[in-house]
Order: sequence, then structure tokens, then C-alpha cells
Amino acid sequence: MLLSVAGTMSLGGPIADLIFRQYFVNSDAVRDAGLYGAFPTWWIPSMNSPAMTERMLFHGDWLIPILLIAFMLVIGKLKSYTLGYFFFRLTSDVEKLPFPFAPVAASGSMALSESGEKKTSWKWNVFSIGAIIGMVFAVVQVGIPLVTGALLTKPIQIIPLPWLDTTTMSEGLMPATPTGVTIDLGLLITGMVVPFWSVMGTAAAVLLTFILNPILHHFDILNRWQPGMDVINTTYVNGLDFWTSFGIGTAIALVFISLYQCGRDLAKQVKAMREQQKAGASATARRENLWAAPAGRGDYPIMYAVGIYVVAASAVVILSQRLAPEFPLWILIGFVFIYTPLISYINARLIGINGQQVVIPYLREGAFILSGVKGINIWLAPIPVDNYGAMAQIYRTKELTGTNFWSYVKADALIVPLSFVLSFVFWAFIWHSSAIPSDAFPWAQKMWELQAKNTMVMWSITLPAQGGTPLFYQAMHPWTIAGAGVFTVGAFSLLSAFNLPTMAIYGFIYGIGQIPHSLIFLVAGAFIGKFYFQKRFGQTQFLQMAPVLMAGYTTGMGLIALVGVAVMLITKAISAAPF
Repeated sequence: MLLSVAGTMSLGGPIADLIFRQYFVNSDAVRDAGLYGAFPTWWIPSMNSPAMTERMLFHGDWLIPILLIAFMLVIGKLKSYTLGYFFFRLTSDVEKLPFPFAPVAASGSMALSESGEKKTSWKWNVFSIGAIIGMVFAVVQVGIPLVTGALLTKPIQIIPLPWLDTTTMSEGLMPATPTGVTIDLGLLITGMVVPFWSVMGTAAAVLLTFILNPILHHFDILNRWQPGMDVINTTYVNGLDFWTSFGIGTAIALVFISLYQCGRDLAKQVKAMREQQKAGASATARRENLWAAPAGRGDYPIMYAVGIYVVAASAVVILSQRLAPEFPLWILIGFVFIYTPLISYINARLIGINGQQVVIPYLREGAFILSGVKGINIWLAPIPVDNYGAMAQIYRTKELTGTNFWSYVKADALIVPLSFVLSFVFWAFIWHSSAIPSDAFPWAQKMWELQAKNTMVMWSITLPAQGGTPLFYQAMHPWTIAGAGVFTVGAFSLLSAFNLPTMAIYGFIYGIGQIPHSLIFLVAGAFIGKFYFQKRFGQTQFLQMAPVLMAGYTTGMGLIALVGVAVMLITKAISAAPF
């Protein structure tokens, strides 16, 4: 339970989004779009409110935004528990899908349960090694910047955070190409955990970016790039000129590929069931036992799950309609009662078969375009475009670890409010102590700018154009989208024809046109894992060890980060004291 709270808090908890909002509404991207001061008070307090000017989360103007976050957090949990459980029962109990990655996830969880045993297995030893590595590295990467940032005007960074940017250094050789490296041992271990060919697909995407960007710039396709741009601005303008469209094309192609695979596997399963019927099995017995759940798991009636989902989904529809009344009600109903169950089932089956997922890109944006609605309220309202397919594997993992499903729900019932309160107290103190982003928060200082710019590209769909075509339509290049789709389908077909690993396609889509700084350590980890550790310990054994090592590493990192944050909080509190 404590680890679950820590995992939630490692991402900042639910209140972290409010801290991004206060930056976003003041960002250059929002000002350039003419939206400064135009945001509703149910999403962010007014710009002249003391809640904003004095950086105070303990202020009444934050009440409605915080209540909305709490409401959506609870409703989201209810929807994920119920619909996820329904499709777990369908894909695991009825269709008997293998869920190949569930045992790997279960082994990592089981390692933690062995800490109190007198005779520990390899799992706890590997976890401890990972924790020590994480603690040692975190002292240099996280601890020193946090402590020195609390004591000095500017933190000391031995390792550049969040990365070492060499884009301006390499622009003479590779113009319009973001280059650099993220120095993080966590990426090295991640390379061992992520499937090898998925990492190779990401590496191929980055190498393709390195090759194509100078060529595209030479032919004036990447024409927005200018010498001197850093990695953030280079990535942003290249996305407008080419890579956003290319990514859309590959994602759309992957959707059709995944749907084809799902349909093919479903047809095979139906055929197998018919053959069983011909073998003389009793159809009546099968119908009676189809939804029969094993004893002791903590199952509950399927109709309860369906009923709770309908109530929770209806609540989201009502709330969205109140916050964005101009958005068509029939689209909201279609999202929660047609799209979400359908895409959740497709993903539950894909995860159950090969561990992969599919996401239909820009579905919400397409709905906004078709609706003809203008303004920003539809972007801020909780329009319910959800996918709970991954919950099927979570339930399968709980089953493998012997965790009672009701115990899982009860634990979350404690974790969710605890994480919410801790997140609120943490950010209230941190934000009031210093502005965010700043030198003390290097990741936010770099990435929030890019996130704000990309957000405004999307929002330009429903906003009045500032002096011409909206940015979103400027980033849409039909021939690039079509070419990327053909390329993806062709590559997948070629790999399938020669029985080569098609997982590389998924990694390719993840890496295409993205910031490439994590590649070196990620690929190094993949090679070390496959060609050294798998040979030393055996493939099966090491694939079980790697997630446990990662769990230990992140725990060690978190412990040092906790100490560093504690020192920073104490220092800020003392410096603010009136004595």
C-alpha cells in the first residue's frame, strides 16, 4: 500500500496538474493565442486572484477546480474497476487468453512480499541490488541538486538535468535535428525490461529522424527551423512541418493493423469453439459455466459491474454537459457507451494475446471538429474518451499474486484519498515557497514549454486563427499522413511475411519524431540485457529478474528524493520563519 502511494506521488499526485495549469495560463503560447485571462474559474482561479498572485493552494478560489479533480478521480476509479473487471472476466475466464506479461508483473510484486521471510529467494536479492544502485545514483542526480538548491540561489547539477542538449553544437553537421543525451541509469535498466525488438524499433525511428531531418531541411520541408534553436524549439517546429503528420499516419495504420489482428484471432477462437461443439461438449453446460468465477478471488456479479459503470459514466456525461453545454450530447453518450467499451475490449484482447495496445489517434479532436463548437471550454471539460483495456491485465496480475479483488479495491479506497491529501499538502508548500518552473525544477523548465506549445496547436482547432490558418491545420499534411500509413503497413507486412518480430513497429511509432536523448542508454540497456545477462542467467530467468531490478531501482531513487525534498522543505520553512 505504501508503495502504491509512493508510486502515485512519484508523478506528483493528482494536484500536480493544478501546478501545470498555473504555468500554462501564463505561458507565451497562451498569450500568443490571445487566451490570457480567458479561462473559466472552474478550471483555474482568475489571474488577479491571491490564489495565483501569491501562489496559494490554500485559497477558496481553488475549491471548485480541486473538487472537480477529486470527483473525476473517484468516478474514473469506479469506471476502471467495473469495465476493466468485466473485460477481464471475458478475456481471461471466458476466452482463456494467456496475458503473457502478467506473470512478469506479478513476479515484481511477489519480490516485495518476501521481505519478511527468513529465507529469501533471488527476487529480494535482486530488488535490494536495484535499490542500492538507485540510491547511489540518486545522490548524484537528485540529492545534490535538491539540497544545494535549498541552500544556494541556484542548484548544483553534476549531471545535466533533464538532459545534455547538443542540438546547437551539431546543427552544422545535422541541421534541424535535435541531438543530446539523458544521463540516467534508469533508462539503462528500462532497456533491459522493455522487449528488445521494441527498443530496436525506437532506435530505428531515431536513426531515421537523424537521416531524414537534414534532407527534409535541404528540400525546404522543415522550413520553420532556424540555426540556434534548442531541442525544444527544434522538436516543436519540426512537428509542425512534418513529424506530427508522419506520426498520425503511422498511428492510424497501427490501428487498422491491430483491428485486423484482433478480428483474425477472434475468428480463430470462434472456429475452435465450434470444433469443440462438434466434439460433443454440452452446450447447456458451457452456457451455465461460461461466466463461472473461481472461488476465493473476490469476484462479484457481472451485472453489478455493468450497473456501476452505467451510473458512473452517466455522471461524467452530465458533468461534461454542464461545463461545456455547447458540445452535442449524442457524442458524449457515444463516447461512454459505445467507444469506451469497444476500445477497452479490443485492447484487453490485444494485451491478453501479445501485450500490446492500440489507441485511435485524435479521436477527441476529430469529434470537436465535427461538432463545430468553438472556444476552449470543450478542451477543459472532462470529455470522456477512455480506454480501460489495461485493467484486464491488472486483474490478471492480482489473480497470479493471490490478491483478493476486494482487497485490491479496499486498498485503493485508502490510497486514493491519502495520495490526494499528501499531494495537496506537498504542492501547496512547494509552490508557495518558490515559482514553478524555475532552476530548482529543470524538467518542468524544459518540458512544460513544449507541452504548452503542443497543447495550443491542438486547441487552435476551435479558436479564431491569429492572422491565418490555425496551427493544427498547418501541421496537417495529407500526403505525409498517407505515405506514413503505407510505410507502416508495408513494414509490418514485410516483417510478418519473414516471421520477423513485428513488435519493432510499436517501438518505431513510439520513437518517431520525438526527443531522442534517451536512446543511448535505452539501447545500451537492451544490448546488455540480451547479450550478457540473458546468456549468464538464462532468458526466462533474466526476464523475471529485470522488472524486480527496476522496482528496486525506482524505490532507491525515491528514498533519496524523499530525503532531498525533506531537506528542502525544512530549509524553506526555516527561512520563512519570523525568528
